Amino acid sequence: MADKNEQVAIADLMQRSGVGFGTSGARGLAACMTDRVCYAYTTAFLQHLEKQGAIHPGDEVLIGGDLRPSTPRIMAACLRAVSDLGYRAIHGGPLPTPAVANLGLRRGIASLVVTGSHIPDDRNGIKFYRPDGEILKDDEITIREQQVMLPRTLFDEHGMAQQPFELSPVDGAAYREYLARYLDFFPPGCLDGTRTLLYAHSSVAAEPLREILEGLGAEVTVVGRSETFVPVDTEAIRVEDVALAREWAAERDFDLIVSADGDGDRPLIGDERGEWLRGDVLGALVAHRLALRDRGHARTGR
Repeated sequence: MADKNEQVAIADLMQRSGVGFGTSGARGLAACMTDRVCYAYTTAFLQHLEKQGAIHPGDEVLIGGDLRPSTPRIMAACLRAVSDLGYRAIHGGPLPTPAVANLGLRRGIASLVVTGSHIPDDRNGIKFYRPDGEILKDDEITIREQQVMLPRTLFDEHGMAQQPFELSPVDGAAYREYLARYLDFFPPGCLDGTRTLLYAHSSVAAEPLREILEGLGAEVTVVGRSETFVPVDTEAIRVEDVALAREWAAERDFDLIVSADGDGDRPLIGDERGEWLRGDVLGALVAHRLALRDRGHARTGR
């Protein structure tokens, strides 16, 4: 009787599939990220953590994703691999990457985010999080060395599921806890009266950002929502987005524009004139502000 499983070397699969794997996870053309490749990479990730004693069968594993058209299929393949290895798969639904990381760290569980971040929508990726944070270089090296067993009957000759994998019902805990992280931290009404444009485009962070801003008292107007994926890069802002912000400033009165990249882990802020502050500039301003605050506390003893 033929063996029902095949042994696959992850290093070989990476080379054959063209889906690269690095410290930030796997990335490649969505067409190359077949169900078989995503199932195998998820298996290798969990197998690596299991060998380290960081997780054990029966533990929860959370999976969220962005709004790319290929994301639900890839999430389904990852969820199937999690379940097949004996873990409790949590389908978090569309979630910003920080929302997945937040719940993973709070519960001490492994997690994955299916996202290509800001790259075009013909590509996608998977970010991997240990129970104590995102994978590091040492994890990457060990995951590459894994040998995994794949069910032969699960995939066709093109690497796609013989029967499409189904997504389980969405568990909203990660979404709720992400909102609470901000609404519980900042003083109630701290944004009262602030006129805010929320540039939604196709960011998975758009809806939680709206709820957070409104929950803190801001008057939010959603602009620029797109049903197709828009590869907004907060470090290399597109000419189209520069023009949009200036149009809004000419037509509307507001105090600031708020946005983020596709998976919501890079913020993008614009001022009342429609001038964007790139993510690296924004990071420097926040760091400067925090440093001033720390020095002030040191002087006052608070």
